Amino acid sequence: MGRRVIVKSRVPKTYRHQELDRSLRSSRTKNEARLIQEARNHGVPTPIIYDVDLDEAEIVMEEIRGERVKDVLGRTDPASVEKICDEIGRLTAVLHSNGIVHGDLTTSNMILRDGRIWLIDFSLGGRKATIEEMGVDLHLVKQAFLSAHSEIFDSFQIVLDSYKRNFEGAEGVIDRVREIEGRGRYT
Repeated sequence: MGRRVIVKSRVPKTYRHQELDRSLRSSRTKNEARLIQEARNHGVPTPIIYDVDLDEAEIVMEEIRGERVKDVLGRTDPASVEKICDEIGRLTAVLHSNGIVHGDLTTSNMILRDGRIWLIDFSLGGRKATIEEMGVDLHLVKQAFLSAHSEIFDSFQIVLDSYKRNFEGAEGVIDRVREIEGRGRYT
C-alpha cells in the first residue's frame, strides 16, 4: 500500500515448550498492540497499528522516522531540552492517568519527529496500573537521565514538574519512586 512499516516479530524460544511458547508470544503480541492503540486513543503519539497476526506473533505498524530522544538530548540547546523534558512528563502523566504503564519508559523508546515525541515498544507495558508499576515507569525515566543524560540530570526535575501538573496522583507515584530507590541501596 506504499506505506513505510515496521514488522515486530516475537521469535520462538526453543528452550520453552512449543505450545507454551506459542501462547506466550501470541498473548504478548495482543497485549502490546492493545496498549499502543489505547495510548494513542488517549492522545499519546504512538505508531498506527495496521495488522496483528497472533499466529505468527507479529505486529505490522507505522514506521516512525525520527531520532531517538536519547540521541537528541545530548546535543540540543537548553530551551529544547526543557521542552522535551516537559513533554516526557506530560506523556507519562497521560499514560498513568489512564491506567497504562509503558514498562520500559526510557529515552531510547521515545522518537522525536516533527517536534513531537512518539512512544514506541510497549512490550513490557500493562493496563490497570498500580502505583508500584507507575513508580517503576518513572524510576526508569530517572535512571535513563542518570545514565544516558548525566550532564543534564537536573532537567529530570522538569519531567517531574510536568508530571505533577498533568497527573492528579503524581505525589503518590513520586513517593513510590523514592521507596523503589531505597530498596536498591545496600547499607
